Amino acid sequence: MAEVIKMPKMSDTMTEGVLAKWHKKVGDKVKSGDVLAEVETDKATMDMESYWDGTLLYIGVEEGTSVPVDAVMAVIGKEGEDYKAALEAESGNSKAESEKAESPQAESAKVDEAPAQVGGLSEEELIAKGITVIRMPLLSDTMTEGVIAEWHKKVGDKVKDDDVLADVETDKATMEVMGYATGTLLHIGVEKGAAAKVNGIIAIVGPEGTDVSGILAGGAQSSNLPAGQAGPKAESSNSDSEQKAQASASPEIETARTTSCGPVDAGTDNDSRIKASPLAKKIAKDKGIDLSQVSGSAEGGRIIKKDIENYKAAPQAESGMPKAESAPQKAQVVAPVIPTFVGEVKFTEAPVSQMRKIIAKRLAESLFTAPHFYLTVSIDMDNAMAARTAINTVAPVKVSFNDIVIKAVAVALKKHPAVNSSWGGDKIRFNEHTNIGVAMAVEDGLLVPVVRFADGKSLSHISAEVKDFGAKAKAKKLQPADWEGSTFTVSNLGMFGIDEFTSIINSPDGAILSVGAIQAVPVVKNGAVVPGNVMKLTLGCDHRVVDGSTGAQFLQTLKGLLEEPIRLLA
Repeated sequence: MAEVIKMPKMSDTMTEGVLAKWHKKVGDKVKSGDVLAEVETDKATMDMESYWDGTLLYIGVEEGTSVPVDAVMAVIGKEGEDYKAALEAESGNSKAESEKAESPQAESAKVDEAPAQVGGLSEEELIAKGITVIRMPLLSDTMTEGVIAEWHKKVGDKVKDDDVLADVETDKATMEVMGYATGTLLHIGVEKGAAAKVNGIIAIVGPEGTDVSGILAGGAQSSNLPAGQAGPKAESSNSDSEQKAQASASPEIETARTTSCGPVDAGTDNDSRIKASPLAKKIAKDKGIDLSQVSGSAEGGRIIKKDIENYKAAPQAESGMPKAESAPQKAQVVAPVIPTFVGEVKFTEAPVSQMRKIIAKRLAESLFTAPHFYLTVSIDMDNAMAARTAINTVAPVKVSFNDIVIKAVAVALKKHPAVNSSWGGDKIRFNEHTNIGVAMAVEDGLLVPVVRFADGKSLSHISAEVKDFGAKAKAKKLQPADWEGSTFTVSNLGMFGIDEFTSIINSPDGAILSVGAIQAVPVVKNGAVVPGNVMKLTLGCDHRVVDGSTGAQFLQTLKGLLEEPIRLLA
């Protein structure tokens, strides 16, 4: 009996996959375990295996096509078998679901899925002419746009379907993008360092010498331009116009401003008006200079900054004020002269990276959705310091205090499954496995690779794994599988000398531990004040799944493990 092959769900967030490449063609013999195709999911490109033996009778999806999860892709059966009955049966089963999908949202989806028009031609018509339009792929579930980090080909280069065209910086990593086209690179529409929306056109491949100017004039080029490319020129033009308008209007504006200020000085006729720039007025006020005594050098006698700076007060005549009043008044007004300092407002701006955008989105969602509360405990690290020194004399890999904390957290979570949980809206998931996310700072933000099943690993194993993650994170080589599936997160800023801090929970985890520096402080032991080494831990909890007493009991267990680290080696 013929077997229908459907698009499998290859990750928890996958809703559709792109058929990147077929490894079999119609008529080929297939065995269970053979790789049928490569499927580009929302997180990575993965192999799709066959679970049946037989002959590939039918392929219903072309390479480069997006396919919803559970949609029919191919049929495997006996050679010469009629597979149409199996397809019709599958079509009948999905008919009801298709009718349910007919809604405003479905209509919107249909519009979005309509054949793209480039230069008046559909992409199918372009492909028939040997021209392939390369679009920005969806490389992760949260990606909305990608930044071209590096082009590996330039216009005029020969391209094969398995060549890497460019490196694309997503919100989580830098990944390679293949064109899946053979020919000559005719056009690059997104410069290195610029961003392109998902599904936006980034390049065109076709026969050498093909004139693509008509295609570009028909709409492809505009969609290739980085967002806001025309912005700086327009902005500059607007800015120039505004400056010219302000320059031409400044005398009237300045006069109006001065007029609305009222009397300039108590000793000046109220009807008289003094023209001065706002900066000159401020400096004059700071220096105690009477503007009526200053001559303006600008147009119309307007007083400006340099007039105030060059002003020298004339000697005051003593006869101008009765001596009986002058002495007390001088005593009242004598004050230190504050020098004038005029600074310059300067700043630089940089576009927000893909990683930083997603960090901002995810942390904001966590902080404003999960009700956070925090618990802090102090740990006596004397025994842990001695244990680490002893371990590193025999360990194949140098063990850090962070490695010891990760191991202790994993062991403690096994005793307190409520802390190793996550909120699911209508249910709470209590994880029986301990996958510890380790927050790592990188140039553009933060990544959280996961040490899986940490409670069963040795300290040396954990240390080697964390060091490998650190090297990959700095080189932007971490893959989606490296950062998925955490049940709890550890964030350590102790190496930066931070005494204690609080962290935002890494959703969907139910808690996060913030690790401070080990401080040499006086402590009380056996009634005596002695030197000690103390480290503070702060547990951030989602109050929907972790109560205060639950978090406190977890910290007590963790404290006991760290203060008696020999228990971690049992």
